[in-house]
Amino acid sequence: MSAWLPSLVLAHAVAALAVPWALGRRRRAMTLAAAVVPAVTAVWAGTRAGTVRDGHGITARFAWAPVLGLEAEFRLDALALVMLLLAGGVGALVLVYSAWYFTPRPSRLMIGSLVAFAGAMTGLVLADNLFVLYVFWELTTVSSFILIGAPGPERVENRRAATQALLVTTAFGLVMLLGFIVLGQAAGTYRISSLLADPPRGSAATAGLVLVLLGAFAKSAQVPLHSWLPAAMVAPTPVSAYLHAAAMVKAGVYLVARLAPAFAGDGVFRPLVIAVGLASLLVGGVVALRQDDLKRLLAYGTVSQLGMLMVLFGAGTRTAALAGGALLLAHGVFKAPLFMAAGVVEHELGTRRAGELSGAGRRMPVLAVAAAAAVASMIGLPPFLGYVAKETAFRAFSGDALALAVLTGLVAGAVLTVAYGVRFLLAAFGGDTADTADTADTAERRGSSAGLVGPVVVLACAGFGLGLFSKQVGRIVEPYAGSLTTLHPGYELALWHRPGLPLALSALALASGLGLFLALGRAFPGRALPSWAPTAQGGYDAVYRAVSFTARAVTRRVQVGSLPTYLKVIGWTVLAVPGVALVSGLIRGTEPWGAGRLRLWDHPVQPVLVVIVIGGALATQRVRSRLSAALLLTGIGYAIGGLFVLHGAPDLALTLLVVETLTLIMLVLALRRLPERFPPRRRRRLDRLAAAALSGGLGAFVSLFLVVAALSRDGRPAGPEYAVPAGEEGARNVVNVILVEFRALDTLGEITVLAVASLGVGGLVLTGARIRGHLNGTSPPSATGRSGEPAGEPDAGGARSMAGPRTRWLATSGSPPLGGRSVLLEATARLLCPAILVFAAFLLFAGHGQPGGGFVGGLVAGMAFVLRYLSGGRHELAVADPLRSGLVIGTGLAMAVASGAIGWASGGEFLHGEVLHLTVPVVGEVEASTALMFDVGIAVLVLGLVLRLLSTLGTGLESRSGEPAGRPPEGGGP
Repeated sequence: MSAWLPSLVLAHAVAALAVPWALGRRRRAMTLAAAVVPAVTAVWAGTRAGTVRDGHGITARFAWAPVLGLEAEFRLDALALVMLLLAGGVGALVLVYSAWYFTPRPSRLMIGSLVAFAGAMTGLVLADNLFVLYVFWELTTVSSFILIGAPGPERVENRRAATQALLVTTAFGLVMLLGFIVLGQAAGTYRISSLLADPPRGSAATAGLVLVLLGAFAKSAQVPLHSWLPAAMVAPTPVSAYLHAAAMVKAGVYLVARLAPAFAGDGVFRPLVIAVGLASLLVGGVVALRQDDLKRLLAYGTVSQLGMLMVLFGAGTRTAALAGGALLLAHGVFKAPLFMAAGVVEHELGTRRAGELSGAGRRMPVLAVAAAAAVASMIGLPPFLGYVAKETAFRAFSGDALALAVLTGLVAGAVLTVAYGVRFLLAAFGGDTADTADTADTAERRGSSAGLVGPVVVLACAGFGLGLFSKQVGRIVEPYAGSLTTLHPGYELALWHRPGLPLALSALALASGLGLFLALGRAFPGRALPSWAPTAQGGYDAVYRAVSFTARAVTRRVQVGSLPTYLKVIGWTVLAVPGVALVSGLIRGTEPWGAGRLRLWDHPVQPVLVVIVIGGALATQRVRSRLSAALLLTGIGYAIGGLFVLHGAPDLALTLLVVETLTLIMLVLALRRLPERFPPRRRRRLDRLAAAALSGGLGAFVSLFLVVAALSRDGRPAGPEYAVPAGEEGARNVVNVILVEFRALDTLGEITVLAVASLGVGGLVLTGARIRGHLNGTSPPSATGRSGEPAGEPDAGGARSMAGPRTRWLATSGSPPLGGRSVLLEATARLLCPAILVFAAFLLFAGHGQPGGGFVGGLVAGMAFVLRYLSGGRHELAVADPLRSGLVIGTGLAMAVASGAIGWASGGEFLHGEVLHLTVPVVGEVEASTALMFDVGIAVLVLGLVLRLLSTLGTGLESRSGEPAGRPPEGGGP
């Protein structure tokens, strides 16, 4: 086992966050530093080539939740090695290219997302578990969405293309996930290496295999699911050069290649993959000949080349796999520099339209030569690696009649490749310099920087060097190819074989391709398709419109916008399904009644609290004031908290007390925008009877269910079982130990849901509002007010009065959200907030042995900020909390995850409790447990959640009539 494999993925994740944060102001240095991690990945993979070539795979396995069968498994073999070399090497050069491409400077989001994508791609090719592969598969999709949709000149078009790529790849990614589940269930394992060693057979396995292939076809832009790739050409050129030439689009090809040793002999695998691949090879090549945009030409050429890769890896033979491995590398090192060359042309001349370009080759001769070398590899000229791959591909299918049909398709694809390759070269670099006078005058006049041209030259030279050393490439690919059927024993990758059919077909393809270009490819712009001709983009648009229309039609009938209606549907469903089942079981006498007996109460205070709960519920039905109803509901919550205390659960009671208080405050903040009283009841008598029947039925169902559950216990309660291990840990607070140690994985899932929900709800509430000040990151008003004036309270004329003592209690002159200013409230907030924070810290650190813990500690700390907000409004909150709430939430979640990763680092399991012994000067030796760190992360996240609620329900609603939320009025106060 090797810890290097997951460390490579983790290093990318750390670099994606740390490098933009540390070097964000020195943007070129940031980009070059970000290139180090993928470069190290490629170098490390190269140093392991000898081990992999000898057939010794490198594996790593880390237990996530072994009881549930969740393990993160990684494996480096020959196929993964080729992909690592490609993704790491090209990724590093693309990042170097980005340092000079983005003007005036690259954004932190762009560079961080590129590194994150490189990490996701690394995890994808190393994954040895179907679910782990799927996680990284979707991470590449999310990264692609961010990178394609990055702000640019065509912002709307960028978003549309990003959405299209996301919808297509994610939809079929879910189809693929279903196929993974079917295959895993049929095989009895989700480990890829085990599944390939003993592949499942039968109709279920075949159905699962087809679903997986559909996901692979969508990811690698195969016909007819290819429309998202040409649309994504609105993305910046570095994104196209990396994702759409060397990495993301190869994921589907990689998955097909990974499955081929086990399933190529299956009845559906080979014909389906070869048919789709040939269709993509020919369609992509034909459409590329019509393109006027250089990047779209390369995009359709990529569709064509990916189709050829599908054919080679789907054939399931050793020689075809050798050709596939060579073409996999060759395609990355000739298509990425071609995208970058197109980007340099656009960068220097201001356009990438062939009809508007002329003479770029004379102005940029080094770039033109490098691009010509890349095109030579693409069309298969010796001694480039592309030539070696094409020769081997022709050799792989020089056999029976069926192979001859595939060979014919490959030759036709090679002819198209020559035609559109020459078209690209002429379009980008042909013509006379004098013709570019008008274009050059409008473009920025500066020579091509070495930072832009250098990566193009390096990759073009790599295609040349790999062709010269093609035998070494073959030795790397051989361990993978050797696992497939051998039709041509002894055949190896080589720059020269004796004259034969492959060489003759290569010459034929070159000559025919030049003829095709002269006949159809010289016109710029190319001939457009007739308006009636079907296109893949038109098909996507039609499906999108149909789905949107259906969704709107269903939503209009189901989502009627009435909360009472939704509650009625849920309530009647509960009574109709589990309610009927419970009653029928009691009638038949099938429920396992135990020896338990009912007691009216365990403590004399319980009936009193029950009366309060019932009375509050009934009173809530009668009051007409919204505020009174909110107060009564809070009183009911407090009474239930009293029941928790009586049952020996002070932790739950304390948490409930704080939650009820916070909920009341948030309700009051929201009620500011609603009428003071409920509207009069105008329901029919039948509706009131139905509502009463539903309420009574739900109450009876819940009561009956609890009684049956209490009397049907046939085993010992689970709660006391936790007391023994908690005692061994030296903890007296069993609830807290359960949350942060015994069931920490559940807790991590819960706080992750909280984080995502809070950020999502906050974004929905604030959508469309021009949130300024603290909400958009600008500095809040200081205690001296605007323009350096002393803080004061606006008088009737709009000027600030020197309130003197009235403003000394707070840091700003903001107005409270619930009414006029109160000196008593301000003084109380200023005096109590520090005490509340200290109490919150006490609850956090005392939670191991006494009532408390991260949840309640974070809630209590949030109450301090709530008090500051209630006394001074959003400006006071901005001073009290200078950080963004999203940053606080992310920090808490990161701390919780990091505490779990410590268990991995120490050789244990994820979230396994560890005690760290630290020596602190003066203090001496200190013990710090990962459980405490996990609890602190929970507290920070919950605090961020409270701040998020304040920034949405509080400051987001704090506005005057017709004024955007969050904008301070001219008078100074909100």
